Amino acid sequence: MFLRATSFVAHWRAVSTRPGPKLPREFYTHSDVVTVARRLLGQLLVVPTRTGRVSGIIVETEAYRGPEDRASHAYGGRRTLRTETMYARGGTAYVYFVYGMYFQFNVVTSVADIPHAVLVRAVEPVEGLALMRRRRGDGALHGLTSGPGKLCIALGIDRRLDRADLLGDRVWIEARPPVPARAIAAGPRVGIDYAKGWVDRPWRFWLRDNPFVSRGRAARD
Repeated sequence: MFLRATSFVAHWRAVSTRPGPKLPREFYTHSDVVTVARRLLGQLLVVPTRTGRVSGIIVETEAYRGPEDRASHAYGGRRTLRTETMYARGGTAYVYFVYGMYFQFNVVTSVADIPHAVLVRAVEPVEGLALMRRRRGDGALHGLTSGPGKLCIALGIDRRLDRADLLGDRVWIEARPPVPARAIAAGPRVGIDYAKGWVDRPWRFWLRDNPFVSRGRAARD
C-alpha cells in the first residue's frame, strides 16, 4: 500500500527501527535499472557492527545503465579489476574508491554480465547515530550522510564490502513501505559532464524536502 507523501516520513520513522525482511533477489534483478533506482528510495540500508546496527533510509539514488551509458564505469563493455563487480548478478554491492579519499556504495542490478548499477547518494540516519557521529567527526546532523562519500564513512562502508551479497549478513537493504510518486523528484545525474548525450537523462531520484539529500539538489528540484 502506498502512503500519502505528507505521512510517509512519519510512518516510516515509526517502523524503521524494527528489523524488516531483506529485499529479495528479484527486486534487484529487474531489467530496468532506472526503475530499481526509484524503488530503492525509502528502503533501509543496514551495516551490522559488533555493538549493533548502523542504518539509514535511502533518500537519493542515481541509475547507471552500462554498457551503453557514457556515464557508467562499464561504458563500452569496459571490464577492469574495479568494474568487474558490475557484471555480477543483481543484489551485489559495488564499492569503489574515488578522488583518493572516498568510497561510494552502489547496488548492482539486472542479471549477471549486464553491468547496471545504482549509486546510493544519500541516506537519512536511523540507527547507530552516535557511532556515525564519531566516524564523521560530529558536525551538523544533516551533514552526516548527505552525500555518497559521507554516508560510506558514517556507515563504515569500504572496499571490504565490494562484491558482498546484499542477501547476506555483511551489508543489506531491508524492505520498507513504498514511497508515493508525489514524494519523489527526478533530474540529471551529478558530475557527469563528460557523458555527452547522456548528461541530461533524469536518472537521479530523491525524496522531496529531505534535508539529507546531497547539496546538488537545489538546481534540479
